Amino acid sequence: MAFFGYHASHEQFKPSALLEYVKAAHQAGFSGVSCSDHFHPWSDRQGESGYAWSWLGAAMQVTPLNFGVVCAPGQRYHPAIIAQAAATLSEMFPQRFWLGLGSGQALNEQITGDFWPAKTVRNMRLKECAQVIRALWSGETITHYGLVNVEQAKLYTRPATPPLIIGAAITPATAEWLGSWVDGLITISHPEQMLQQVVEAFRRGGGEGKPMYLKVQLSYAQEESTALEGAFEQWRTNIFSSPVLADLRHPQQFEDMAEFVKPEDMYKHIRISADPQQHIEWLRKDIELGFSEIYLHNVNRQQRNFIEVFGKQVIPALQATN
Repeated sequence: MAFFGYHASHEQFKPSALLEYVKAAHQAGFSGVSCSDHFHPWSDRQGESGYAWSWLGAAMQVTPLNFGVVCAPGQRYHPAIIAQAAATLSEMFPQRFWLGLGSGQALNEQITGDFWPAKTVRNMRLKECAQVIRALWSGETITHYGLVNVEQAKLYTRPATPPLIIGAAITPATAEWLGSWVDGLITISHPEQMLQQVVEAFRRGGGEGKPMYLKVQLSYAQEESTALEGAFEQWRTNIFSSPVLADLRHPQQFEDMAEFVKPEDMYKHIRISADPQQHIEWLRKDIELGFSEIYLHNVNRQQRNFIEVFGKQVIPALQATN
């Protein structure tokens, strides 16, 4: 049976508001939560960027749901610190946390003032970070010199069962590269053909049989015009190709890129509909592709209505047919 989670967008809402939304999602029948880990939002209109790791401890305490976060170790975060943070959450809340790792965006990572590497180098650095994190979770004392450096680090507080490392990929090429060394995949809701390519690439690269998670970017409201308006207002800066999203440095640059985006362009990138049945049909196709955990991100600001309608109509309909 597919597992449906709520996506907590730290770029769009204050941490205190997100606590209330995850409590509402739990009451409505959602089974888990994913969250972003940003230093900057994608635009000043979104306007928030709470610290995900502080929030996770509070959110996991106020609900019994499973949680996951996608972060980018290697520049803004040293991998030993991510290993410690994830281990602490997993010790307090056993088998309720997964760790998503990606190569990151300059928007968040370049605040250190360090050089922003090319994608190939960022991938190499990411794999090194994952190796360091796993070694620390196993209790080893680590000294490592490479794209990241570690000297005589040992993690003393560790969970009985370490969290899964879920690799984040947008493109088929990255999904294939991740397949052999991550515990699972998380990607976003591309158009169906592209999503199929990402799935096939992950399996081809060694991911056959591993769990696959999907973050669905949608806009639901009681009127389709309102759903479209909300998607355009909040998410038009986020619809560009992976290299653009990775290399721009400041929210204003994303605003400049989006200057010529039209509202109707959003339909190519966001699932926009006021009809719950349409969302059910889209999500059924995701389940058929093999996604076991699907995190629903309503990109407009109407979170309460979305949580209520999807909890009453969409999730039960999908669970009844799986």
